[in-house]
Amino acid sequence: MVEKAVVYGLNGDRSGEIDLPLHFNEEYRPDIIKRAVLAVQANRLQPYGPNRYSGIRTSAVGWGTGRGASRVPRIKNGRRAMLVPQAKGGRRAHPPKPEKDLKEKVNRKERRRAIRSAIAATAKIDLVTGRGHRVKDTLRLPLVVADEFEEVKKTPDVVAFLEKIDLWEDILAAKNSKKVRAGKGKMRGRRYKSKKSILFVIGEDKGIREAARNLPGVDVVTVDGLNAELLAPGTNAGRLTLWTASAIKGLEGKFS
Repeated sequence: MVEKAVVYGLNGDRSGEIDLPLHFNEEYRPDIIKRAVLAVQANRLQPYGPNRYSGIRTSAVGWGTGRGASRVPRIKNGRRAMLVPQAKGGRRAHPPKPEKDLKEKVNRKERRRAIRSAIAATAKIDLVTGRGHRVKDTLRLPLVVADEFEEVKKTPDVVAFLEKIDLWEDILAAKNSKKVRAGKGKMRGRRYKSKKSILFVIGEDKGIREAARNLPGVDVVTVDGLNAELLAPGTNAGRLTLWTASAIKGLEGKFS
């Protein structure tokens, strides 16, 4: 049972301890976490589909019988078949429908429990290392930093702090993981993919978001904006998470 966590200062030294909320004692439920993450991803989808007249803007008509040819519609000035689904250049039989509802609903209590379970997973070293994060044995999870971290406005200062607490190696791993995506996605604005690194959970943004946003794989979110996908990217819980003291206190009464 997790009750207290070490609080690190900006110099990398331990500056005290903090009481943890009951969220960190929640049962690990990967099934509920997966359901909540897939719902977040589905609700981000945009409706898509062809124009309702695609494939049927043509002058094609059938020749009728007695010509030794199939009775498919053919263009007026040639013999090429058009309009029907089985013809090259014809319409699609069952295209995607823009009016289709792509949303997925999750019960409120189920979604909140998924977030609590994902929060608890950030304190389990076996789940964090199982995701591939680089965590030294000298660190105690969950990682908590003093509130002055929220006021950092320079990226080099964030890098210096991460180096002091031995987390910079995880950022480098995310940077070196960049590769070309397999499949057609690389032609559709998502050519590259890379691994996720540290999640910074803060109580209030006083400059840290701008300072950390360019670090590879790093996400910055306030405690009010937490969701299952940020805590468990790809439905895999145990993301390496760095909390500020005010974020830990801000969990009280949330997601319950």
